[in-house]
Amino acid sequence: MRELDRNSLKYLTISPGDWDWGLVVTTVGRQSIYPNEQYPAMQQHPNSYYFKPQDGRVLDEFQMVYINEGSGFFESQSIPRQYIEAGTVILLFPGERHSYAPDRECGWSEYWIGFRGRIAERIVAGGFFSRKNALLNIGISNSLISLYQEAISLANKESIGCQQILAGIATHMLGITLYKSRNYSNNSSRTEEIINEARQMMRERVHHTLRAEDIANSLGVGYSWFRQSFKRVTGISPAQYISRLLISRAKEIIVSKRQTISETAYALGFESVGQFSTLFRKIEGTTPSQFRNENILSYNTPPTPERG
Repeated sequence: MRELDRNSLKYLTISPGDWDWGLVVTTVGRQSIYPNEQYPAMQQHPNSYYFKPQDGRVLDEFQMVYINEGSGFFESQSIPRQYIEAGTVILLFPGERHSYAPDRECGWSEYWIGFRGRIAERIVAGGFFSRKNALLNIGISNSLISLYQEAISLANKESIGCQQILAGIATHMLGITLYKSRNYSNNSSRTEEIINEARQMMRERVHHTLRAEDIANSLGVGYSWFRQSFKRVTGISPAQYISRLLISRAKEIIVSKRQTISETAYALGFESVGQFSTLFRKIEGTTPSQFRNENILSYNTPPTPERG
């Protein structure tokens, strides 16, 4: 992995007007630490942020650190030293001494975002997060990683209005973390969490060229295990699930967007209308044209008003 690919950080300038929004983002970034590599790996941190794990540090802001690969430890004034694994979100609180670092034998990959403001303070005051519950297990979340990556991209450009968008992203991250931590610990096994993440990815990327093997690779699991586990949890294979998503999306396009059958087929990545029609008939028991003729009229006909 190239250095620029694995390490990126940004400390943002904040104007007086940005504070009126209620939340400002101070820093965002990522870094990957190889086994036996020094931590932190980057030296570009300002003095108020840089720390040695043996000494710890105290920040004057909130930070949300997400460990998406590897393992290590965390400790703070409120939490004794604990071992943490990939899938853990670390919440850092202003004024709270803390320390964390990857295991030297395996390293880790982390994302972070720092923020301040009355919105964050109100969320904590509401009891949604606390210093004694600063380690949240959410599993591997591609949706959270995507938000971090979007925040990094926006911060690097730092265009006008950037702070307001970043504030929304930070709030979204907190919501995802709260939701996933509660559902991951209460309702989901590790396998179910992976399958749920896969289904979300499939819905977001639905296209004829989407392959179950690529989804498994994105989630960091073997395809054979993924295929068997997916069918055990959902009752159908990953390929069948993708096919059903495709046809469901096709039906929506045919009726609501009033596109032709060929336009619909190519919009979903099929190489030919025949290929699309064959799959459509296999799942729906009718051709796309028949489906369109039977449903387009009812979709566009307003309901008969009730007589009172």
